[in-house]
Amino acid sequence: MTIPNTVKITDELIKAHGLKPDEYQRILDLIGREPTFTELGIFSAMWNEHCSYKSSKRWLRTLPTSGEVVIQGPGENAGVVDIGDGDCVVFKMESHNHPSYIEPYQGAATGVGGILRDVFTMGARPIAAMNALRFGEPDHPKTRHLVAGVVAGVGGYGNSFGVPTVGGEVNFDARYNGNCLVNAFAAGLAKTDGIFYSKAEGVGLPVVYLGAKTGRDGVGGATMASAEFDDKIEEKRPTVQVGDPFTEKCLLEACLELMASGAVIAIQDMGAAGLTCSAVEMGAKGDLGIELDLDKVPVREERMSAYEMMLSESQERMLMVLKPEKEKEAEAIFRKWGLDFAIVGHTTDDLRFRILHQGAEVANLPIKELGDQAPEYDRPWVAPAAQAELSGDAPKMDVADALLKLLSSPDLSSRRWVYEQYDTLIQGNSLQIPGGDAGVVRVEGHASKALAFSSDVTPRYCEADPFEGGKQAVAECWRNLTATGALPLASTDNLNFGNPERPEIMGQLVHAIKGIGEACRALDFPIVSGNVSLYNETNGRGILPTPTIGGVGLIDDWSKMARIRFAAEGEAILLIGAPEEWGTHLGQSVYLRDLFGKAEGPAPKVDLAHERKVGDFVRRLIGKETATAVHDLSDGGLAVALAEMAIASGIGARVNEATGNSAAAWFGEDQGRYLVTVAAGRQDAVVAEASKSGVRVAVIGMTGGDSLKLGGTRAIPVKDLKAAHEGWFPAFMAA
Repeated sequence: MTIPNTVKITDELIKAHGLKPDEYQRILDLIGREPTFTELGIFSAMWNEHCSYKSSKRWLRTLPTSGEVVIQGPGENAGVVDIGDGDCVVFKMESHNHPSYIEPYQGAATGVGGILRDVFTMGARPIAAMNALRFGEPDHPKTRHLVAGVVAGVGGYGNSFGVPTVGGEVNFDARYNGNCLVNAFAAGLAKTDGIFYSKAEGVGLPVVYLGAKTGRDGVGGATMASAEFDDKIEEKRPTVQVGDPFTEKCLLEACLELMASGAVIAIQDMGAAGLTCSAVEMGAKGDLGIELDLDKVPVREERMSAYEMMLSESQERMLMVLKPEKEKEAEAIFRKWGLDFAIVGHTTDDLRFRILHQGAEVANLPIKELGDQAPEYDRPWVAPAAQAELSGDAPKMDVADALLKLLSSPDLSSRRWVYEQYDTLIQGNSLQIPGGDAGVVRVEGHASKALAFSSDVTPRYCEADPFEGGKQAVAECWRNLTATGALPLASTDNLNFGNPERPEIMGQLVHAIKGIGEACRALDFPIVSGNVSLYNETNGRGILPTPTIGGVGLIDDWSKMARIRFAAEGEAILLIGAPEEWGTHLGQSVYLRDLFGKAEGPAPKVDLAHERKVGDFVRRLIGKETATAVHDLSDGGLAVALAEMAIASGIGARVNEATGNSAAAWFGEDQGRYLVTVAAGRQDAVVAEASKSGVRVAVIGMTGGDSLKLGGTRAIPVKDLKAAHEGWFPAFMAA
C-alpha cells in the first residue's frame, strides 16, 4: 500500500523507526521543521547502528589501519592491499545475522551477494569467499532448521555466482539460540591502477541506476538489523532481502566492462538502506549534493511510494556517477547484459539531498549531516570481571577416550557436511580445500604467487576476557595463514556483540577492540575493512562476544606451501613454541567444557612477541622446504591437532609420553604453538637453528603406521579417529 508523505509523525512512529527522542530532536534542530515521512525514513536508515556505527566508531578509530602494503583502509566498500607486480587484493567481511535468523536461506544468500558486490564495486573480480557461522545448541528446536537454511543459502548464491568458498567456521553454543551469526567474507583481485571509489566528483553529472529493479523486499532492513529481537520476530520477515545470483553475475561482468571503458567517475553498491545510503555516501564524500527523480527508478511493483523506494534493499543494484559523454556506451553495455540502466538524477553544488516523486519534492535534507555527521556516542562501559584461576587438580579421563569424544563433539567434528555443499574448486585456482588451517588460491597470471585466507575467533575466550580474546582472534588468524607458508598482510573484522546500551556489553566491545588493536600492531596485520553488528540479543539475552577476524596472506611460491596432513611415514614430529610441559593452560578449554561441563578459569594469555618470533621461524622452515607438514594448535590442544593431521593423511604416529603427562599437556590451549614434521635426520638441525632464534622446539614423536598412540595410552586406529571426526555432523542433520 502506498503511504503518503502526509503521514502524521507521532512518538510511536519515531520509536518504530529506531530513533530515540533526543535523536528526533536533533533532526528537528538540524532541518528546522518536522520531517516528511520519507525524510523520517531516510534519517532512520542513515542514523541506525548498522549504517552509522554511532556506538562503535569512537573505538574503531583506535585500530591500526595503515601499513606498507595498504592502498585503501576502512571507509570504502572494501579494503585494498598491494601484492606486488601491479596487482592488489580487495577484501572485506560483513554480517547478515538478523536476516539469517528470520529467513535463513535468503538471509545467508543475500549476505554473500552483498559482500561480493562490496568487492567488485571496487573494480576487483572475486576469487574467494569464506563464512563464519554460529548457531545455538544442537538440541534447540530451531538449530537444525537454521543450519540447513543458512548453509543452503551460502552455497546456493556463491555456487551460482561462481566464486569458490575456501574456508570458514561453524560453531554451536546455547547463547546463539535466539540470534545466529552469519559473517560473510569475500576477496577479489584488481590492478593497483584500476581501483574504483565511491567519492562523487563534478557538478551536474548524471547519477545512474544500474542492475535489477527495485521492489518492496528489504524495506527497513538496516533499521531491523540495529534492534534486539523479541517474540514478534516473524513479523520482520518482509525486511529480509531476496537475492538472485545469476543477475549478480551479470552485474559483475557489466560493471567490470563499464569500468574498463573509462566511463565511471564513482560507483557505490546499494546495500544497507539501498538507494538512500548509496546516494548520500557518494555525495557526502565528494562534498556535493544529489538530486534524485524517483519516477525514473526502475521498479518491479506498482504504486511504490517514495518511502519504499528510498528504503528498499532489493539486491543486485548499483549507483554510479557517469561521464556524460559515455552515456550511450554505458547503456549499451548494461542492456547487453540484460540489466536496467537509468539516469535517475544528477550531482549539485549545494550539499542538499533532494528527492522528487510524482512532481513533488518529498525530501530536501543537508547531505553531509546525513552521511558523516550522524550521532556519535561515548557509551558508558564497565570493565569485564577477571575470571578466577582454576582450583584443584584438573579432572582426569583416559587420553584416548577424551580424544575420541572431542573429535565427535559439535564444535570439533569435521565440517565436511557443510563445505561439500559449497563449490570449493570453481575458477580452477583453489590449492587447498576447507579443512586445513587456511584456504589458498592461485593468483592468475603469475606462475607461483598465491593468496591464503582464514577466519578466526574463540568466543568463549572473549567472554572470559575480551581483551585477551580479541588478541587471540587476531593471533590465531595470523597463525593459520603462517601455517600455510603465507606472509600475513592485513585483516578485516566483524565485531558481533549484544546491546551496547548495556555497560557490561559495551565493556566487552571496548576491551575486544583494544586487544585486536594491540595484536594487529604487534603482528603488522592492520585492519583495512570491517563491520560492526550490535544488538544481537533476543528477549534481553545476548550472544557471546564474537569479534571475528578475517585475514589475507601472500605466498610467493605456492609449490612450497605447507598442508596439515602428514606427508610420509618415518618423519620426525616437532612441537614448536610450546613450554617445557608442552601445554599448561586448561582454562576455558574445550576439554573442560565439552567433557566435564565446566566453563571455568581465565582465557589463555597471548604473548604477541612470542607469536611473532615463533611464526616467523615456522614460515622460514616452510620457505626452505624443511617442513613437510604444518598445523597450528588451537581448540583441543596437542592431541586434537595430532589427530587432525593423521586423519587428513591416513598416516598414524607414535608420540612420546607428554612431559608431566597431564591433561593440560595433551589438551591445554596454550597459544603460539605449531606442529611441524620434517624428514628423518633433519630434526637436530632444526632444533639447533631454533635455539639460535630463541624458539623452543621439542621432538615429540615419529609418523608411521595406521594408528595414533599418544604416550602410554592405547593406540587408536586412524580409521576410528576419522569415523569419530566425520560422524557427528551428518548424523545431527539427518536426525
